[in-house]
Amino acid sequence: MTRRGCHLCDQALDLLRDMGREPELADVDADEEYYRLYDWRVPVVLVDGVVVAEGKVDRKRLERALSPGR
Repeated sequence: MTRRGCHLCDQALDLLRDMGREPELADVDADEEYYRLYDWRVPVVLVDGVVVAEGKVDRKRLERALSPGR
């Protein structure tokens, strides 16, 4: 979950790409339900529908969440 002009979102996206991942992006401001759920939490990284990171995203946490057999 992301939004335009969000520097933390840009940082999280750069981090994911640096880890070899190309995430599916969803803009919280383009969908009422996303806005209700994630407005002040962006960026939010979901894996299989589960929030694994939000706000200032930490690389180690992402590595654990994205590792096989997590």
